[in-house]
Amino acid sequence: MHPSTISDDALIHVETPNHDRESSSPTRFHEPCQLATVPLLLQPSYARSKSLISDDLRHFRISLRWCALDQSSCFGMFISIFTFILFTFVIPIVSSLAVKVPSTAPVENPISFNLLVQFPESGLAAIGFFTLCRFFNKYGLRQLLFLDVLEYDSAPVRRNYARELDKSFRYMSYILLPSFLVELAHKVVFFSTVSMSFSLPFPFPSNAVLFVLVLASWIYRTGIFLLVCVLFRLTCELQILRLGGLHGMLEGCGSDPSAIFDEHVRIRKQLSATSHRYRFFIISCLLTMTVSQFAALLIVLASKTEKNFFNSGDLVVCSVVELSGLFLCLLGAARITHRAQGIASLATRWNMLVTSASASGSNRPKPETVEHNGWHSDTDSDLLIPVSTFSDSSSFQIRQALVAYLERNNGGITLYGFPLDRGLLHTIFAFEFSLVLWILSKI
Repeated sequence: MHPSTISDDALIHVETPNHDRESSSPTRFHEPCQLATVPLLLQPSYARSKSLISDDLRHFRISLRWCALDQSSCFGMFISIFTFILFTFVIPIVSSLAVKVPSTAPVENPISFNLLVQFPESGLAAIGFFTLCRFFNKYGLRQLLFLDVLEYDSAPVRRNYARELDKSFRYMSYILLPSFLVELAHKVVFFSTVSMSFSLPFPFPSNAVLFVLVLASWIYRTGIFLLVCVLFRLTCELQILRLGGLHGMLEGCGSDPSAIFDEHVRIRKQLSATSHRYRFFIISCLLTMTVSQFAALLIVLASKTEKNFFNSGDLVVCSVVELSGLFLCLLGAARITHRAQGIASLATRWNMLVTSASASGSNRPKPETVEHNGWHSDTDSDLLIPVSTFSDSSSFQIRQALVAYLERNNGGITLYGFPLDRGLLHTIFAFEFSLVLWILSKI
């Protein structure tokens, strides 16, 4: 991946639509018909906003083209579904049925472990494919990444989010490239040992053709799964930046409680939207990984054959990719929940600081007095009405109400009401990691 080219002054500037121009345009009623014939990646929802960087979504555009996810037309939908069925189901089934082990092979029955990993890899790819299709058909890429409302954020949030957009695919490459190298080495050893049960009518070796197709299938399935994980992590990073800005508003004494309330409500709405969008993906992937790991453990424990890189390499790569993608999602969700749960304590401290500052004699202005019955006296306390007392009392009640609201609305990413906090992250990761280590210890 190329290094980041974003400077500290790089901002994402979202151009607001000109409603007057749209209302005066005579062709605005024909826009839905025109958009139906425009490819998905060229529609306005995919058009990048004005920015000082060359293209803030160029990595996503390239990935979507390579994954054949353009379903804006009948032809694009056909290509997308055909590519998905070919690389997710057809090639794994053909490779599993066509491979046979010669009698001179040093290891007996190496196919069972390779067959096992086809189910979780294809299952996770199917979950990721349908999730992406639903996202792009319902929301669009910009709305999915909340770029359409980025204009309402502060300059530091936009600048840091631009950096996250630029380096988001580095995390995907950190998982995909090492796994691909191990998978490549395993497939070279595997296809140089096994033979095919059929021969192609072309003047090419059957092993070489199937070797290339199997690698392409693995890249496609793994890439779709990790792409959804990257999208979820990027969405989490934006909310973390916004929560950081909210923390900054609670640091000083001059913050407006209504501004803090409005910003928190805005973040809560986007956190709720993110939870609803990704909860099916997270739960489905978690169930698929758990079932596949238990099945792999039972097969490994029941098998009496020798385990080595030749017959168990696919199982190792599949387990590492599954665990890495799951950890990428859960870590982003846990960071958001941790930040959101810390808002209440910061608000309580902020309320204490503001109350102490207003109660101190050096910071509080001298109370004003009003006349009663036409005469004025500085000695009669019954006739002194401190006007600032009412405003201080009202401000204190507003701050107390804000603190009470934040204490009862401090959730982050949730799955049907269960927050994805650090405790749940440690529990799930420890459970899945224990299964992976148990399997690897038997190989």
